[in-house]
Amino acid sequence: MKTALVEVTERIRDRSAATRTAYLARVDAAINRPRGADRMGCANVAHAFAALPANDKLRVVAQRAPNIGVVSAYNDMLSAHQPYEGFPALIRDEARKLGATVQVAGGVPAMCDGVTQGLPGMELSLFSRDTIAMSTAIALTHDVFDAALLLGVCDKIVPGLLIGALHFGHLPCVFVPAGPMSSGLSNTAKSKVREQFAQGLVGRDKLLEAEQAAYHGAGTCTFYGTANSNQMLLEAMGLHVPGAAFVHPQAELREVLTREAVRTVLSIAPNSKRFTPIGKLVDERVIVNAMVALLATGGSTNHLIHWVAVARAAGILIDWTDFSDLSHCTPLLSRVYPNGSADVNQFQAAGGPGFVIRELLQSGGMHADVTTVAEGGLAEYGKLPSSEPAGEGGRLRWTALPAASGDDSIVRTAAAPFSPEGGLKLLTGNLGRAVIKVSAVPEANHIVEAPAIVFDAQEELLAAFNAGELERDFVALVRFQGPRANGMPELHKLTPPLAVLQGKGFKVALVTDGRMSGASGKVPAAIHVSPEVLAGGPLGKVRTGDVIRLDAVAGTLEALVEVATWSSRNVVELTAAHADVNGHGLGRELFAGLRRNVLTAEEGACSWL
Repeated sequence: MKTALVEVTERIRDRSAATRTAYLARVDAAINRPRGADRMGCANVAHAFAALPANDKLRVVAQRAPNIGVVSAYNDMLSAHQPYEGFPALIRDEARKLGATVQVAGGVPAMCDGVTQGLPGMELSLFSRDTIAMSTAIALTHDVFDAALLLGVCDKIVPGLLIGALHFGHLPCVFVPAGPMSSGLSNTAKSKVREQFAQGLVGRDKLLEAEQAAYHGAGTCTFYGTANSNQMLLEAMGLHVPGAAFVHPQAELREVLTREAVRTVLSIAPNSKRFTPIGKLVDERVIVNAMVALLATGGSTNHLIHWVAVARAAGILIDWTDFSDLSHCTPLLSRVYPNGSADVNQFQAAGGPGFVIRELLQSGGMHADVTTVAEGGLAEYGKLPSSEPAGEGGRLRWTALPAASGDDSIVRTAAAPFSPEGGLKLLTGNLGRAVIKVSAVPEANHIVEAPAIVFDAQEELLAAFNAGELERDFVALVRFQGPRANGMPELHKLTPPLAVLQGKGFKVALVTDGRMSGASGKVPAAIHVSPEVLAGGPLGKVRTGDVIRLDAVAGTLEALVEVATWSSRNVVELTAAHADVNGHGLGRELFAGLRRNVLTAEEGACSWL
């Protein structure tokens, strides 16, 4: 294995020794209890299984058959989660064939950033992750399950389910994806129409037509944003049936993969030869593998927040320096929109997650000696799944992927990567610590030095653009966008106008204590600046006209202001008017406690520690 990979893993292990030991002790204590129906009072047992058919009651209580809990993010508003409607019946059917029982333990909320982007509801988005984690805990806290299947795909849903599941670390768990929608209008064409609309070259009718042609059916959005990054990371962690990530919801193989998830979770349930509780499966090496997979594919910046929180849920402490050091030794092996023109369906056809994982394993860029839900270990995730004809039982088989990429403009070997380093970088300086996604940013824009224009809300920037006030070189500094200020909404609506200005030849960049979408692309953006302004972060010292230098090559983020002047400035305070706007309406009042207690972005923006 690569030296840096080993060194970062050992550093994380040493840093996490006390918290991981305490976590594993709790997991062992839960494992060593009698099974649920045996340790509960008779009334508790009766309540737990009252609605089960008589035969299933007999199985789970008298015959002690395994009982699988299903936690689902199903709703029929979100395209990615609509396919889950029929999954419980399918899972139940397969479990009965295998002598097990199934109960849908509970549902979790699933909101869509695509629906709420740029609107007040987006201020609940980040906190929905912890709400999902708590909802998962409520579902599983009935405590009668021997294993769990977790049904979720999108941005905050997978991290929330994973955080919740890790708090039930004694349970074997398998994640069950639903797959991406079929390709519609290309992401490149869609983005062009967005930029044309921002310039007033096309009307709302043309924009709506383009958006509906891009987002047109069941499944995840086809760009490589947070949702599809989730699926890549779960493959790299060995928490899926191998190769399950990017199979279309209506494909015959999808049902076979879902049935295999039932078989897989039963194969690692208590009393099986491979009993594998999720709290022991997810160790420091598995977390590092997920980080490497993110970097090798130029994945979503949101995971520099989410996977910090996931790791903490397992007693493992990681930070952005760990990501940065891994990035230096991880080659960029894929280009999927917004880092290229291909969508995830084309990525899958060219080799997909399996090709990337195989290349990383063979080049020493991943830990191979990890436990996975699949019996063969992580090497199985470097293969291609297919199914035998239905007449032969519809069983899965896996075959080796070709040595060469199916399309080397989309995915490449470790010997000939797009870049020798990963797609994410850490920035440090007198403005704090930030991250930048450079995999889609042209090299000529990796360094931007220009006067700052300070905004207190994204709407102010959009208004300035529409008024023609931004036709120049500048660094847009958008503050009061952190977790404590307003829940850290994504600022994806800023991408089209800034891209237009960059396209006109202006040097522009974004610096913010907020987030960008997993679809952030060609405009350099220093995001997640920590500490945030509301917590006294130095970003609050910047004034319009100050020269800002964003240097993604050197890894620095600096306000070029004389030291004496800088030291004499106070951090600007959030006005009462702004605080009132961000604290009321569309349920935002209910999340006031989370805003008060949330940790920094680099600490995972956790509200439960």
